[in-house]
Amino acid sequence: MKSITINGSKRESVGKKATKALRNAGQVPCVLYGVEGDPLHFAAEEIAFQNLVYTPDVHTVKIKLKSGESYNAILQDIQFHPVTDAILHMDFYQIFDDKPITMEIPIHTEGVARGVKNGGVLRYNLRRLKVRGLPGDLPDYIVANVTKLKIGQKLYVTAVESEDYKIQHPDNTVICQVRTSRNIVEDLEEEDEDEVAADEVPASEVEAGEGEAAESKE
Repeated sequence: MKSITINGSKRESVGKKATKALRNAGQVPCVLYGVEGDPLHFAAEEIAFQNLVYTPDVHTVKIKLKSGESYNAILQDIQFHPVTDAILHMDFYQIFDDKPITMEIPIHTEGVARGVKNGGVLRYNLRRLKVRGLPGDLPDYIVANVTKLKIGQKLYVTAVESEDYKIQHPDNTVICQVRTSRNIVEDLEEEDEDEVAADEVPASEVEAGEGEAAESKE
């Protein structure tokens, strides 16, 4: 996973006046938890967080302070101004290379579902997956291949399992599925090697009505 460096400085005071002064100067007050002792209060320029906040991707963070200290962390919480959307406050949590962490990783679908080619619509149930693993093993995003999905079939989280991380969702959690639409094209192509094998897609994954439609054609 990629890392973003944030250069900041320790906060000498954490009172309301000092916090307001920081924001007026274009600084964002932050807190780093998980460090030895009390949480670390620091501040950094708001522009430094643009590539961390305003992106669909996730990153780890290297916090470098003017005092020479450096910490690896992940973003834990963020507060925005209700009107201007300016960043008001950010919370971070220190991480270590040898200790697993839990993060929400975005899902990127790959390919065009067979059911979509036949007039169906790909519906997303999840855009991110909560996974747990070592910081160095977590990916920037998780690839979900939807090419073999027919109309009525679903893609479960078990399809994107990896030895690098453990998915924190039940096995029957659906990532996406191909639903019917008004423009349906009957699939008359014969089964080939690229299709989903019968034992790979349980009958429960095909929506009710597909079997009945097949019987009516006979």
